[in-house]
Amino acid sequence: MEKTIRSDLEIAQQTILRPISEIAEHIGLNDADYDTYGKYKAKLTDGLVKRLATKADGKLILVTAINPTAAGEGKSTVTVGLGQALHRLNHKTMICLREPSLGPTMGLKGGACGGGYSQVLPMEEINLHFTGDMHAITSAHNTISALLDNHLHQGNDLRIDPRRITWKRVLDLNDRALRQITIGLGGPAHGVPRQDGFDITVASEIMAVLCLADSITDLEKRISRIVVAYSYDQQPVTVKDIKASGAATLLLKEAFRPNLVQTVEGTPALIHGGPFANIAHGCNSLIATRTALKLSDYVVTEAGFGADLGAEKFFNIKSRIGHLHPDAVVVVATVRALKMHGGVAKDQLAEENLAALVEGLALLEKHVETMDLFGVPAVVALNRFATDTDTERETVLEWCRERNIRVAESEVFSQGGAGGEALAEQVFEALEEESQFTPLYPAELPLTQKIERIAKRVYGAADVHFEEKALRELERCTEQGLGHLPICMAKTPFSLTDDPSKYGRVEGFTITVREIKPSIGAGFIVALTGNVLTMPGLPKIPAANKMGISEDGTIYGLS
Repeated sequence: MEKTIRSDLEIAQQTILRPISEIAEHIGLNDADYDTYGKYKAKLTDGLVKRLATKADGKLILVTAINPTAAGEGKSTVTVGLGQALHRLNHKTMICLREPSLGPTMGLKGGACGGGYSQVLPMEEINLHFTGDMHAITSAHNTISALLDNHLHQGNDLRIDPRRITWKRVLDLNDRALRQITIGLGGPAHGVPRQDGFDITVASEIMAVLCLADSITDLEKRISRIVVAYSYDQQPVTVKDIKASGAATLLLKEAFRPNLVQTVEGTPALIHGGPFANIAHGCNSLIATRTALKLSDYVVTEAGFGADLGAEKFFNIKSRIGHLHPDAVVVVATVRALKMHGGVAKDQLAEENLAALVEGLALLEKHVETMDLFGVPAVVALNRFATDTDTERETVLEWCRERNIRVAESEVFSQGGAGGEALAEQVFEALEEESQFTPLYPAELPLTQKIERIAKRVYGAADVHFEEKALRELERCTEQGLGHLPICMAKTPFSLTDDPSKYGRVEGFTITVREIKPSIGAGFIVALTGNVLTMPGLPKIPAANKMGISEDGTIYGLS
């Protein structure tokens, strides 16, 4: 009983961590392969990647989920727990996760280290400043902003149109008051007055670039290509044009190196990068994933939000750019979330409701079908909660068995790796079926058809409506030679549609594409649907209100 009532923070603080040197030694690293950041964190060196280049890759296992709800699915917890289960079974395993953003940590969602007895540690440091990567990305981004405005102030040789500057500033906090601002006020000595705004750091294209670059040289090349504005004759102005790529790359020198930590059970984990999945590609860095594949036999990683966003982008963007070959995919679902997608309100989830549960299972079926589209063998993980009834759990399990869908219950929150061994067995079975992974569309397919293929085949939309502005921008992208780039859909994570209020498996709907934003540095074209915010706001009672540190240095209120 004790294990089910202790908080995540209590478990994290009471776990005896191993020195990071022991974790590094376990995966075959020597002293030259990493630099320690205190006792329990380390950054891998650039030379390690080169040293491992000729080693064979391990198996790549992606963890995704149904569309998220307020009930929570525990995708990160299952990712950590599955990695621990494989480790318990004496397999050389590593976990790859994104770094938490301070915005959600201080806001509503909380941290992103997993939960219960399936967490990455040291949890407090990872959820707060960690090794400073977020600050470095913020600084690199805002250096470009400062140099851009300085160029305007110093004569504007590039004839940048202040009305067509697309590069905002960033901050790694939720601060709605900064979404739209005016800068340069106070007279000629203080810059050129213009409208500006802030995005959250994890929405920065610098973040996406860092997570898709394969070397520091590639990082600078990608940064130099980023479009920050348009001239009076509507020609793109890049970071290279304002001579900011070198300084921005320099500020990312340390941040580009993956971070090594451990789980509650001592399983090695790389935590690196953290782009949002509703407006970017939502995966940890490519260099971390590639490194883990060289260092272990099994790599367990995750992609943000549900399979319609994170998994789709993992397959179509990250795997395409990084030449990855996913071997299996785990789709996380819970009885609670399935009932919400079946129409049950959050305050009624503790009550058994088989009709709503069966209704919600249609959404799970759609996500499993989507995984089949990519040719990757799938396993459903039913993540158990204390309020689940035996009848509800058995309904989900039997529903999967009737459709020949591999399924296992996960109890990794309360039992750690031991609670994930049944899931691990199903994953091993899936790995025996050779993955036929193929991206959803070829690079040469026209941009409009790429968007339509995602909307219709992944979301289940009946049609796609392109607003006139979006059509003009798509035409411009094609004229500029960008038609070969993959599509990054910016959409609400809470629904298959572009309307966050429409739960479950919706049919007959239309996706509206209202705007196109080329992220040339990252290497994809963003298609914006609905009302996707790039600077979230805080809730009425932010998580930050409950946080603090005691006189003896003990942190409280972090989750």
